[in-house]
Amino acid sequence: MHSRPFGRTGRDVGEIGFGAWAIGAAWGKVDDAESVAALHAALDAGLDFIDTADVYGDGHSEQLIARVLKERGGDRPFVATKAGRRLPAQTVEGYSAEHLEGWIDRSLRNLGTDCLDLVQLHCPPTDAYYHPEVFERMDRLVERGKLRHYGVSVERVEEALKAIEYPDVASVQIIYNMFRLRPAELFFREAQRRNVAVIVRVPLASGLLSGKFRADTRFEADDHRQFNRKGEAFDVGETFSGVPYEVGLAAVEKLRPLVPEGATLAQLALRWILMDEAVTVVIPGARNPRQALGNIAASALPALPQATMDAVARIYDQDIRPHVHQRW
Repeated sequence: MHSRPFGRTGRDVGEIGFGAWAIGAAWGKVDDAESVAALHAALDAGLDFIDTADVYGDGHSEQLIARVLKERGGDRPFVATKAGRRLPAQTVEGYSAEHLEGWIDRSLRNLGTDCLDLVQLHCPPTDAYYHPEVFERMDRLVERGKLRHYGVSVERVEEALKAIEYPDVASVQIIYNMFRLRPAELFFREAQRRNVAVIVRVPLASGLLSGKFRADTRFEADDHRQFNRKGEAFDVGETFSGVPYEVGLAAVEKLRPLVPEGATLAQLALRWILMDEAVTVVIPGARNPRQALGNIAASALPALPQATMDAVARIYDQDIRPHVHQRW
């Protein structure tokens, strides 16, 4: 596993992390034993970055991670969590000092630690980025030793650019994949200039870029790929990256010939993301050891040829850009 500096924190992390949304909830039926096995397999293979949130399974994801780390003992990986989506409605006022401390204390208990490595504001409303007091409250929590660093998870490029104006924002988590190219145009370069870590989420466009889905694929009722296709529960960009399902399937067929020999489409998609040196870590999900190890193997693939990069850009411009580019 290749490592990259995590911004200006002084830590390095492996470039493939573990996204722990799927082991918590909203991805259909999940087996805890398989989730635990996936985490153990990933950590055994050298993975050292896990991303979770206090709302994934109402804390279940955090608790599973704590269980695995307790079973293993020894040095802990870098564990990033998020706070803010427990609000019944997203308002700036909801990000009060009292709420922030309450959410963070709950994550401390769930994760079985006395100090969190990284807490990310979990896709707060755009107005929050124009309220310095929200970030000052996070500074106070760092000073009190409840967390080492803080960052943000954003929906839109504009939010990312505003967030990194605050000097103590250590990281930005953003959607970036072969179906979502806009972050690389300006935000990535500015993050590099300011030495801010970039965490890439939804790297496989909710599984579309695994190449395993068909027009007749059915998802369970409690899977966001079923219940959030039109943004009914949260931002539609979190589901299939906001790409209409049928459009995504057609684009995937054009991407298949680009897969290197011996690799999978998912591994191509992950390696494509890692081609940009602004990316610190990419966090695909995994619900079993096979998926976890398949994700990690993408780090060992050779650099993609320019012809492949150009082909991905053409497919995006022709098929995907009209649906997503200016929305996020």
